[in-house]
Amino acid sequence: MFDNFRLAVGTFIGAPLRSLLTLLGIVIGVTTVVSMMGLIEGLRIKVTTDLADLGANAFQVQKMPRGFGHFDWSKFSKRPNLTLADRVAILEQAPDVLVATAEQSESGVKVSTANREQVGVSVWAGTTGLFDTNAADVDQGRFFSESEYNDGRRVALVGGDLSDALFPGMNPIGQTLRVKGLPFEVIGTIQRRGGFGGSQDNNVVIPLSVFFDLFGRKRSIFISIKARSAEVVKKAEDQVTGVMRRRHGLKPQNEDDFFLFSNDSSTEMFNNLSNVVTAASFGVCLLSLIVGGIGILNIMLVSVTERTREIGLRKALGARRRRILGQFATEAVLLALAGGVLGVLGGLGLSLLAHWVLALPTKVPLWAVLLSLGMSSTVGLLFGIYPAARAARLDPVEAMRTE
Repeated sequence: MFDNFRLAVGTFIGAPLRSLLTLLGIVIGVTTVVSMMGLIEGLRIKVTTDLADLGANAFQVQKMPRGFGHFDWSKFSKRPNLTLADRVAILEQAPDVLVATAEQSESGVKVSTANREQVGVSVWAGTTGLFDTNAADVDQGRFFSESEYNDGRRVALVGGDLSDALFPGMNPIGQTLRVKGLPFEVIGTIQRRGGFGGSQDNNVVIPLSVFFDLFGRKRSIFISIKARSAEVVKKAEDQVTGVMRRRHGLKPQNEDDFFLFSNDSSTEMFNNLSNVVTAASFGVCLLSLIVGGIGILNIMLVSVTERTREIGLRKALGARRRRILGQFATEAVLLALAGGVLGVLGGLGLSLLAHWVLALPTKVPLWAVLLSLGMSSTVGLLFGIYPAARAARLDPVEAMRTE
């Protein structure tokens, strides 16, 4: 085995460019798998962390579905809107519900001051206690009070990015900003949250009572709920479902006309998506490995032809068929394995780049590395068997006569 390994390395060193070009398909396939697994694992960590911030006892009621797939939007749009009265009913009739807050949002809004403006701002609105049911906290200042909410006071909390853009080098608390031309007093700032695929800090939080005046009342709200403990979450979900079905006059045979989203359902939705992406990545890897395997088959056949006299000489000196077979099979496996190693390094590099650019906690799982190396080695063995067997069957006398 050591002798076969030494001969294989010598062959690679003798024709490095040809070897690298042969490995290109395998390198691309393994790089794809390793980098995608790093991104998916990073997303999984991010989603798990964000859901942990929401708490194990939080869930949400919505009118429309959320996630990926084919939905009958015309059917869902005919459902009744969720209202503030639904929120009050849940608090009164669901004993295992600790907090229930109503919220709504509008994206792509322009927010300005006397001499600065910021576009693409997310306006997030809610009732008091909004941050109790969401992964957010006040950084400086305070949240708006119950009386400010009931009176429709134009007060706001700003995210870190919006604060930096509108009030650079200043304390934003006490300053005035404008949303759709109306002035709001800044009473607090929101702790930075970051985010994948875009910042979550370019936002402003206002009372839901004022939000309706700005953006209209003919829209459904979201009701975010926190159960009294993690042990009674399922019980609280059943209670909320019963309250909503009674309020909407649904009969036992009718399906729900609303959706409940919890940490478990969000995690399941993400896992389903990641499974599809993983399968697609391995499909790309398999195609690339087949292309790489054909390249290995081709280069090994060329190698057998070029080294016919060497094979004849070795067999004349006593090398048995299995020794010649082992020599060329080892070369094919090591060639593919080298492509797998380069692909793993490339995938790790892309994962680190994504971590730096996207601020995503990318992490390549060990099983993805081992599986990629195993698949590349297997491809090398499968596509190297025929050239190796062809070399082992050569007649030594005829081989030594070859010019």
